[in-house]
Amino acid sequence: MGAAGAVVTDDLAGSLVDLDTWYRLQQFYFYEAELLDDGRFADWLELFDEDLHYWAPTRSNRTRRQQALSIAKENEAAFYDETKDSLAWRIRRFDSGMAWAEDPPSRTRHLISNLTARHSGENEITCRTNFIVWRSRLEREQDWYAGERRDIVRAQEDGSFLVAKRRILFDVNVLMVKNISTFF
Repeated sequence: MGAAGAVVTDDLAGSLVDLDTWYRLQQFYFYEAELLDDGRFADWLELFDEDLHYWAPTRSNRTRRQQALSIAKENEAAFYDETKDSLAWRIRRFDSGMAWAEDPPSRTRHLISNLTARHSGENEITCRTNFIVWRSRLEREQDWYAGERRDIVRAQEDGSFLVAKRRILFDVNVLMVKNISTFF
């Protein structure tokens, strides 16, 4: 973990996980995508640890010399800056009928790839995945999202995993969508 609980972004730190762990993580991420695409958001939320930080910082265009400044820091502008409790609130809102931007609900397809996984602490693994998410709604609304996720995943005693921290980094500076109620 970095300063102020930030997700570690040094993908070269730590040793690679063994092939069996990598495969189980890959299946974990595929299952997560299935839950999201099926609209099973309460079940999806169970894949996260209680102290979750779910964060999607904004980006800005910078010169090569200033690339370290191109991604907003914690407590700066973000598309998402959530906890497990705030995500639970959003999910309950979907079910309440009061989330008009998602009634009727969007249809999504989450494609997750390029998993790299490294040991980063006791029972913690730093995972990096790429995503493409297709979202359609009503007759003509269609959106694409592309980017990467960097997670801190905790291995549980029973062999399962829980995501403790997620940083979502979109490949665009401005999301040209009507709403960002999609989960990543």
